[in-house]
This record gives sequence, structure tokens and C-alpha cells, in this order.
Amino acid sequence: MNQLQLFLPCAAGVEDFLAAEVQRITGVGQLQRSRGGVSLEASWRDALRLNLHSRLAQRVLVRLWHGPYRDERDLYDAAMDVAWEIWFTPQQTIKVELTAQHSPLQSLNFAALKLKDAVCDRFRDKRGERPSVDTQRPDVRLFGHLTAETLTLYIDTTGEPLFKRGWREDKGDAPLKETLAAAMIAATGWDASADQPLDAIAPLYDPCCGSGTVVIEAAQIALHIAPGLRRRFAFERLLPFQAHVWQALKADAVAQQREWPAGHAPIVFGSDVSFRMVDFAQRNAERAGVAHAVELRGGDALQRTPPTARPGVLLLNPPYGERIAAAGVAGENAAARAQRMAPRAPRTFTVGAPRPAPAGQGRESAQMADGSDGSDFFNRLAAHWKTHYAGWSAWLLTPDFKLPGKMRFKESRRVPLWNGPIECRLFRFDLVARAQA
Repeated sequence: MNQLQLFLPCAAGVEDFLAAEVQRITGVGQLQRSRGGVSLEASWRDALRLNLHSRLAQRVLVRLWHGPYRDERDLYDAAMDVAWEIWFTPQQTIKVELTAQHSPLQSLNFAALKLKDAVCDRFRDKRGERPSVDTQRPDVRLFGHLTAETLTLYIDTTGEPLFKRGWREDKGDAPLKETLAAAMIAATGWDASADQPLDAIAPLYDPCCGSGTVVIEAAQIALHIAPGLRRRFAFERLLPFQAHVWQALKADAVAQQREWPAGHAPIVFGSDVSFRMVDFAQRNAERAGVAHAVELRGGDALQRTPPTARPGVLLLNPPYGERIAAAGVAGENAAARAQRMAPRAPRTFTVGAPRPAPAGQGRESAQMADGSDGSDFFNRLAAHWKTHYAGWSAWLLTPDFKLPGKMRFKESRRVPLWNGPIECRLFRFDLVARAQA
């Protein structure tokens, strides 16, 4: 288990940030970046450590087979060739999911069934029993990916996706995924993970914090709290798992946490026009172990003045508060862009599962309740920032590529990020004081 091939999928645009994070967690220098993920050779202990500490990956997968194929028979033979019995037992339930990009096979349904049959047939030959399929709460998740010419087979060590940290119980209509919030923080260069004095860390403020995702992610980074401490993982049900190794890794993570000095002023701040959302954020922060290190208040982003005299980083989604109309104008534009890129989007099939309905859009694809694109709001927000936030850098995530023009700002940087199927940009604006007449 010391020479595993690991693959960590991530949202498009996050690959470079994830590669840097993986190197920091594992110390492995040789990584391979590809669209939508990072590959490396590492140990079983590294796989556990990545699950515990990664904020940017969606999963940690172990690659068990990779090679060419021509038809479904080749898929069956490949899956029969994998020693599944060293990973789990036939008494455990499985879920097989297959994705494809440019595959010549006509039916992912049939291809996925051939993979499932091969896994079960191997167990029948080796152990005299066949595992059962459970698409809802499987003990073991198996993934296959087809390109035009190759098949890759993985076993999942994660279980529920890594964005499910275990602290979010209170949420609004369209919460930001924790992995995307972490990617936004990484893109800004805001770094509180190093051993530097708290007073040397720039303040970070989300003036439309919703249920607190950005604020809580930032506070956990500042306190060196591992994101996976509060949840369970699929590797705990796999045969290589050793409880004492896992407990030692968690104990080491706890020992690395930073104590917040009593009476020390916060460096992470959040506010929202909805006091109900602020209450949600406060409860989430308590479960995440950072309530003592953040300041959360109610208030309109058009009226709130800086929470600290020291300039820092503004990081937010365009603030729609509770005025959300899902699949609004921006969402339609983003959907059209995603449709044009359809050949790149993998087809997916899960054995035994109904095909999912199209995912709903989040707050990033909303429009104002009156049907406008929010230009007046953004004009007023820009004027407010010029008056009160000179010296701050503002970062806004949006699918509206024309947002800088609406704010009459010139962005100093734009970072492509994807929020699920929605193509977004994280714009940076360096704020200077409004010119005096």
C-alpha cells in the first residue's frame, strides 16, 4: 500500500491550487495535472491524510486499472483482472458509476452493467459469494472512466464528497459548496495557514455571507483545523484500514490546531442583510469550532462600513440576499456556454440508479426579484466601496462576465472557476478612494 496511484478530482479551474495543496499535505513533488484533477503516486497513509486535510479535492480515488479497450467485453476483462478482494468483502454493498468522454460505446448503461458483472463474478470465483448493489448508501463506491480509447478503474476512499465537512446543518436556499469557497480563498492568495502571528494575517470579510461558508472556511484555515475531522470516510470500511493509524493522523491534526488567544480581535468577518442567515452562520460556526474566532453581524452590504481599521480582503458572491430567482438571466447565459462545451462534459451512469434530474442553479446564477440584472445595485456597491474601503482588495465570484463594467471598475485579475456546470469568474478589484470634486 506504499505505491498507490491516486487521483483527486476537482472543479475546473482549481487544478493548480489543488496541486499546491497536495504537495503541502503529502510532500510528494511529482504530480500530474489534468483538466479536472491531480494525479500522484503516494502511500495509503497519504490517501488518508489527503481525505483529512484537503479543502479543494472532491474525492480521493485509488486507480486500480488503466489501459485500452475496444468494446464492452474488454471492460469486463479489465474489471475481472482487478483484485477487488483485497479491498472489500462480498458481504459489503457496492455502487458502480461510469463516466465517459468521447467514448465510442453507445450505451453507458450496458457498459456499467458489464463492469458490475465482472466485479461480482470475480468475487463468486474467488470467495463463492457475490456482493449486492446499493446505489443509495453503499459500503464501497467503484468508479470507471472512459475516454475514446482508454478505461480507468478506481476505488473511492472518500464516500460522501469532501465538500460535506460535517458542520453545515443550517443553510439557505443555495449554499456555496465548501470546496468552491476554499478555492476562492486560495485564488485570492489570502494565507493564514503558515505559522505567522495572527496580527500579520490580513482581515477577510464577506459582506453577504449567507450561511457562512466562506467565513467558516477562512476561520478554519486560520486556526489550522483539518476540514475532515468531523466526518466519516469510505476508507474506514475498506480492508486495508487500520484504526490506530487513522486515530494517530487525527490526533496529529488536532495537535497542529492553533489556539485563539482570549480577547484577541477576530480577523475573519461576515455579515448578511438577512438576520436569519446570520443566525444560521453563527450556529454553523459553532459546530465548525470557529465561533470564537469570527465576527458575524446583520446589515446591508450597501451600508456596512469596514469591520476593522486595517485594510484586508473582501470576498463574496454578488449579494442577492433572499431575493433569489433560480435559473435567472445569468444562469441562462452560463447554461448556454456549458452547452457549447458539451463534448467535454462526461456522460455518467450509475448501475441501478435512475437518471438524475438537472441540477438546480445556485445563488451564482440568480437575478434580482424585479427581473433586472442588478446594475443599479452594483453601481451603488462600487460607490460605497470607493468611499469606505480604500486600500482593500475586493474579489467577486459571478457568472456575469460583464460585471466589472456594471460596477465601472477595471479588474486587476480574473480567475476562471466553475460552480458545478456554471462557468464563473472571480474578479479582483483594487479599491481606491473616490476622487473628490
